[in-house]
Amino acid sequence: MSTLVERTETADGYRARRTLPLRVEFVRQLKRRRTLVMGAILAVLPFVLVAAFAIGGEPGARNGRVTLMDTATASGGNFAAVNLFVSAGFLLVIPVALFCGDTIASEASWSSLRYLLAAPVPRARLLWSKLVVALGMSLAAMVLLPVVALAVGTAAYGWGPLEIPTGGTLPAGTAAQRLLVVVAYIFASQLVTAGLAFWLSTKTDAPLGAVGGAVGLTIVGNVLDAVTALGDWRDFLPAHWQFAWADAVQPQLEWSGMIQGTAISLTYALVLFALAFRGFARKDVVS
Repeated sequence: MSTLVERTETADGYRARRTLPLRVEFVRQLKRRRTLVMGAILAVLPFVLVAAFAIGGEPGARNGRVTLMDTATASGGNFAAVNLFVSAGFLLVIPVALFCGDTIASEASWSSLRYLLAAPVPRARLLWSKLVVALGMSLAAMVLLPVVALAVGTAAYGWGPLEIPTGGTLPAGTAAQRLLVVVAYIFASQLVTAGLAFWLSTKTDAPLGAVGGAVGLTIVGNVLDAVTALGDWRDFLPAHWQFAWADAVQPQLEWSGMIQGTAISLTYALVLFALAFRGFARKDVVS
């Protein structure tokens, strides 16, 4: 076996870093039906909300309290922020879990994983290519929603400053920059789900199990965060910081919550990614 590996490594023209190029993997994943369906769902959501406001009337303050939802029709920027608000807790979890959890498990379920490794594609290279593409597509999904929402909201409600629920406004240009910060933070906060899904994907041959497991554990985290009896222990839950991005749509940008949330999420994610690489390196691949 060692002789075979040695000959493979020294074969003329063979370069491990050139196997399974990112461009090839990206095109493969982009053409898959689940990618197209997920993209269509995210692109349609802003239209659904516009229709809902048209049918039910513009949102208004209740009990004298103004929330971000109440300002949804104030401008295109407000509408984009509301789309992120209603999606960050669950909807945006789905594409992350789908793209990261389906990537390795689907190859195993198709019985093509062993053939990729026999190409020969080094295991670390295989995981790295799959992970980079999965994270890239997850980020693209998170960018797609606010971009479509901003365009739809501007067409429906006009281009103007972003009205802040607590009072005041942000100029349109500043609001656009703040929305970029929001998207970046939401992506960082979802790295835990990405890590869970990717790790589970290396453990099972059932894509649905990896995706469902990551979504389920994310929901469990949200439930635990709602248990106030846990006190300060909730600070160690990624779910506790998932809406820290709201500090970005305030007159004065506040970074502390987002920094803590990013640190917690990144720590968990790095551990889970390391477990995935370590476990897959020793796994007996038979499918």
